[in-house]
Amino acid sequence: MDFLAIAQRLQALAQAGLFYSADKPFDRERYEEISDLSVQIISNLTDEPIEKIAPLFTTERDGYQTPKVDIRAVVFDEHNRILMVREKIDNNWALPGGWGDVGYTPSEVAVKEVQEETGLDVKAVRLLAVLDKKCHPHPPQAWYVYKMFILCEKTGGAILENTTEISQVAYFAKDEIPPVSVDRNTTSQIAMMFDFLENPDKMVILD
Repeated sequence: MDFLAIAQRLQALAQAGLFYSADKPFDRERYEEISDLSVQIISNLTDEPIEKIAPLFTTERDGYQTPKVDIRAVVFDEHNRILMVREKIDNNWALPGGWGDVGYTPSEVAVKEVQEETGLDVKAVRLLAVLDKKCHPHPPQAWYVYKMFILCEKTGGAILENTTEISQVAYFAKDEIPPVSVDRNTTSQIAMMFDFLENPDKMVILD
């Protein structure tokens, strides 16, 4: 039984209940208790403190909870190597990217993240995959996440080293992939991106 998925679903139901019971104080008390219990369960399963998890959910109590969106840019060079960045937070490697930003399209987020993390200018070319994080071998995480992978093409700029969040930027061949930040992307997902490189007419992958 996937207790993390159950806790996430309970949290979503609690927040939906809070949203639709604004004028029902007794119902709101029950939904708030369910929300608090789900946060405790998620904290136990993910080893994240309640003080860190709770604000992620309580800030959304005025609306219907939806999945968070993580956007990753896929950039290859002329030698068929993939662009990756070394995250300072865990010293492992990931595709450039981050959470979707309000006011930006997915393509704009991909372009912005590459520029901020690597110094390179790119343009978005096509969507490669939309993956449900629970369907892939990521570690447990408090919130529910969809991951979007967007193929981008370099147009200019120069690689920067040691930015705010990134300590190193480099290209890697298919058989040279370094230890990855599995919270952000898995080795199987990196292999999936190389499959798109080798099969450019491959259809978008869902889930």
